[in-house]
Amino acid sequence: MSPARQPDPLYLQVTEYLRRQIVDGTLLPGDRLPPIRDLSRSWKTTPGTVHRAFRELAQEGLVVSRAGGGTVVARNLPVRETGSLRLADLVHRAEELLLDGMRAGHTSAEVEEAFALALDRWRAVKTQACIAPSHTLRFAGSHDVVIAWLAGHFRELIPAWRLDPTYSGSLGGLLALANGRAEIAGCHLLDEESGDYNVPFVRRVLPGRPLILATLAHRRLGLFTAPGDPCHVTELADLARPGLRFVNRQQGSGVRVWLDQALQQAGVDPKTIRGFEDERATHSEVADAIAEGQADAGIGLEAAAGAFGLRFVPLLLERYELVVPAEWVDREPVSSLMVWLRGAAAKDLVQTFAGYDATETGAMRTVG
Repeated sequence: MSPARQPDPLYLQVTEYLRRQIVDGTLLPGDRLPPIRDLSRSWKTTPGTVHRAFRELAQEGLVVSRAGGGTVVARNLPVRETGSLRLADLVHRAEELLLDGMRAGHTSAEVEEAFALALDRWRAVKTQACIAPSHTLRFAGSHDVVIAWLAGHFRELIPAWRLDPTYSGSLGGLLALANGRAEIAGCHLLDEESGDYNVPFVRRVLPGRPLILATLAHRRLGLFTAPGDPCHVTELADLARPGLRFVNRQQGSGVRVWLDQALQQAGVDPKTIRGFEDERATHSEVADAIAEGQADAGIGLEAAAGAFGLRFVPLLLERYELVVPAEWVDREPVSSLMVWLRGAAAKDLVQTFAGYDATETGAMRTVG
């Protein structure tokens, strides 16, 4: 007798549960997945486990994550390869479903009918997924929950266009703009000498180029720790405490630029911080690492800490701006995006995220 099959890890069980809802048409392209907190309660697990399931689905191309603002089913569902190994795996999965159905008391005819209905619904999903935007606006820069929200709703705001975000850090976004790999960048780089955000860095990376800087929001940045603060982290100096595990943002990100300056001012040697070289690309990944117990502390946005149920210690309020070449401001879809950003709807949206201030949302200044 073969040994009993061990259950999959919980995050894979959540992944499969959501995957099946997408495949059978219960969740259609553009539909929002249940909030992470709701799923974590119903599955009796941590928000980090559910986020890991969302990440698995995102890697498969089935969903688009909007950190702090929900996750939706992708509008362009991927076409899978049908090689022999994949087909064999699929046959194995189908046999497991068949056996599960018969163990539950269903007849083979009922199971066959269920497969046929699922295929019909899947064909309907594919048909809808083929109706895709024809134009793409490329965004590169620092991770932000409003940008993530826009990526999921862009076509609703500006028909026939989609926003394609690449989270490469603030400096990475400016370099992408300089090299023609993006039409719009997002950054929050604090210049220590002037005390100004972004302008000095924009002038260095894109010298002489006429640009518009549009304020997306002011955002509260701070320390993340597990609920209850078991490690008693209240300030940057605590990060150097022996035994404490830190998780960092990548070099070139606005958070990292600020942190390097702040540690120098506080007289803390980064080499004394365990995990300082453990770098993550987004605020959500930092929060996920702490929620999963991989680290004790990190730095990021209050909105990301709240999404994962973490404790948050505020450190500063920073300015996040969109950097747009002047020649793009009057072109679609940037012109419509700027109109939206100056309107009440943008301010209302920004204020729904924890730690976000919309007082100057839509304010613009010129560089170059």
